[in-house]
Amino acid sequence: MVTITRLRESIEELMPGAIADRRDFHENPELGFHEVRTSGIVADRLRSLGVDNIRTGIAGTGVTGLIRGGKGAGRTVLLRADMDALPILEENKVDYVSRNPGVMHACGHDAHTAILMAATRILMERRDEFAGTIKVLFQPAEELPPGGAKPMIDAGVLTDPQVDAAFGLHINQDGPLGTIDMRSGPAMAAADRFTVVIRGKGGHGAKPQDCIDPVIIGATMVTALQTLVSREVDPVESAVVSVCAFLAGDAFNVIPDTAELRGTVRTFTPGNRDLLERRIGELVRGIATSMGAQSEFEYQRGYPATVNDPAMTRLAWQAAAETVGEDNVVESPQMMGAEDFSYFLESVPGCYWFVGSRNEDKGFVWGHHHPRFDLDEGALAIGIESMVRTALAYLES
Repeated sequence: MVTITRLRESIEELMPGAIADRRDFHENPELGFHEVRTSGIVADRLRSLGVDNIRTGIAGTGVTGLIRGGKGAGRTVLLRADMDALPILEENKVDYVSRNPGVMHACGHDAHTAILMAATRILMERRDEFAGTIKVLFQPAEELPPGGAKPMIDAGVLTDPQVDAAFGLHINQDGPLGTIDMRSGPAMAAADRFTVVIRGKGGHGAKPQDCIDPVIIGATMVTALQTLVSREVDPVESAVVSVCAFLAGDAFNVIPDTAELRGTVRTFTPGNRDLLERRIGELVRGIATSMGAQSEFEYQRGYPATVNDPAMTRLAWQAAAETVGEDNVVESPQMMGAEDFSYFLESVPGCYWFVGSRNEDKGFVWGHHHPRFDLDEGALAIGIESMVRTALAYLES
């Protein structure tokens, strides 16, 4: 068993390199499915560490490798990091500011990649101390639905060898440095989207009696959609229906022929997901028909809910407590944000947790996806240790 002293000493030695890796990725961000430079650096690092069975080009730019324990055969655990950046123009004034205008690591995936690369080195150095296999997976396009997780799974990353459990983490700018958040069961929501096109009859704004006004029909739909969660979803369960775009018309005195609504739906259970998809369609079609218009409805399912396995969450919680202390491990609230690590958790048991990176004294306060997002790099050490401890604890359990 790796002692806490030796592990932390090793992490402390690696931290300058991990910080340098994170800043290099931050300075050279790449959008989803275009992480060519990033995945190349990852693959080269895995080769230099002696990682087995390195595969590249999975789902475009994904990378995997195997760390085989020296104590013989056993179970296989997967550790995942996402690599992609966002289409955001960075506003930070730092030495490692993005050199790719309009592209920025504004969610912490640069840190995730650096954490897993460092964890890989730690685990390679200790492979004689455990039985089983650790599969490290660097994933493209978490930010770009339909995402990189599902195509990597479709390409066979959970087989050869068969993966028994999967773990991942995310930097958490809402959590202070030195804390880890997680929860058992549904932790992050499923994220779906819908589009409604209303086809009415346009005309002069002074003669509405000659028109079928798609604007008033759309407004009726927006109001009616709010009743679905408040009156058809169980009040003790959480769900969101939000119309986020209403596109219609160009002139102040012209009733347009068409209007378009676009929105998002967030749910935690398959039943509520099915319910809202069905009822949104019924509601908008019924309103359009009753008001004399034609309608087109499209519903697109995105990432499913991220559901942590209870047993794996208990294991990860203990590893987190050994990393930051029991008092600094917090049960996180359910989040309406979505994450495509959910596809791994649909296939195998596992847990996804959050590492606090907020430090108000140093000005690391801007939230995820903000053009001034940056993080306290002390979170890297916590991420590395919690990931290493969780993987070893699973193989030893």
